[in-house]
Amino acid sequence: MADRITQLQDALNQLADQFCNSVGILQQTAEPGQFPGFDKGTNPKLSSNPSNFEGHGALFATLIARTAKDIDYLIDSLPSEECSPELQAASLQRLEAENQEAGRKLEEVVRKGEKLLALIQQALNEIAESTLTSSSKSS
Repeated sequence: MADRITQLQDALNQLADQFCNSVGILQQTAEPGQFPGFDKGTNPKLSSNPSNFEGHGALFATLIARTAKDIDYLIDSLPSEECSPELQAASLQRLEAENQEAGRKLEEVVRKGEKLLALIQQALNEIAESTLTSSSKSS
């Protein structure tokens, strides 16, 4: 997984691509404008069929908004300027203590599971022996 700065750069590149593509769609679907004093006939090659591009505006608006939200989230997840090395070290120590506590709990659960497994295996052995003795007596 990439670090936050790389993710942020990728999201910004994606946003730039979306803006570029949306401008391209606008250029393809826009009607030629008329300027006073500049009267040239419309070029039939320039006019596109706007029905081919219906829904593209909403799609690009949604994509751009989603990418902008992703960028905001990535920016918010970056460490703040107020985060000093001392605060980071204290946070890492706290996380290490939590990790050790979780490790102790996991070891305890594993021990209990192993005891339970031994009891189940013992019960299965007793059932198997009982079944074998009862089947040998009946034959």
